[in-house]
Amino acid sequence: MDTTKNSIIVPYDFTEVADYAVLHAIQISKILDADIHLLHIVKNDAQNSEVNTRLSIHAQKIKEQHGILPVAIVREGTIFITINEVVDEFNSMLVVMGTHGMKGLQKITGSWALKVIVGSKIPYIVVQAPPGEEAFKKLVFPLDYKTENKEKLKYVQFMHKLFKSKTYLFASATKDGIVDNRTKANVVFCKKFLEEHSIDYELALAEGDSSFSQETIQYAQKIEADVIVVMTSRDIAFHDYVLGAYEQYIIANTAKIPVFVINPRTDLMIYGYGSFG
Repeated sequence: MDTTKNSIIVPYDFTEVADYAVLHAIQISKILDADIHLLHIVKNDAQNSEVNTRLSIHAQKIKEQHGILPVAIVREGTIFITINEVVDEFNSMLVVMGTHGMKGLQKITGSWALKVIVGSKIPYIVVQAPPGEEAFKKLVFPLDYKTENKEKLKYVQFMHKLFKSKTYLFASATKDGIVDNRTKANVVFCKKFLEEHSIDYELALAEGDSSFSQETIQYAQKIEADVIVVMTSRDIAFHDYVLGAYEQYIIANTAKIPVFVINPRTDLMIYGYGSFG
């Protein structure tokens, strides 16, 4: 999250979940001292003037209610390309996006949200409900055999520094409590990292009674987690969107817990994961 100008992008479509995303962004912006950019995407330039006026009026209402004036931005394009173009334009550090879950016909739903996120250089926080009183005090870290899981650690460190988060490692396991050797290696690596950086944590194992995504959501709900941190699958394929990728179910979780979504960084692979500091 290295940036010389802190800004948070909120894709805004005048829906209730978009308003929830604004509330989350406000909460986070106060800690990060970041600007908020409300982004509305139109299909053609003919809509620009009307939407600009409407978005500017809404930004003023946010200032009146919360003391923060977001920057109103209207761009022609699609959610799959334009959001990340605006991220690059403003050198933004974070996108906070509302999702309608797996139901309904709205643009940003389930797999749509995942399609938007994949390819982004910065993290997304996907929300379905208003924020709690404090941001990200309890952080669930699902952990399986994938090597790129370790990339999440630098963001855990970042969130601990800002929000004093406690990390709850949740490792995949069978019904018999057996943990795959690669998952074990990841657990050992993560525990060492957290201990070296004085980050408070707990470790729990999945029971293997259902899918790992379902058990992750159940565990997060049980401990009243504030956020789940997930990494998208490297080289995710089209059939993952159709059949339902692991991340898709986490993002659109029925418990409506915010999800911090990170994409694998190929540029970090050449240095190895142990270089996180």
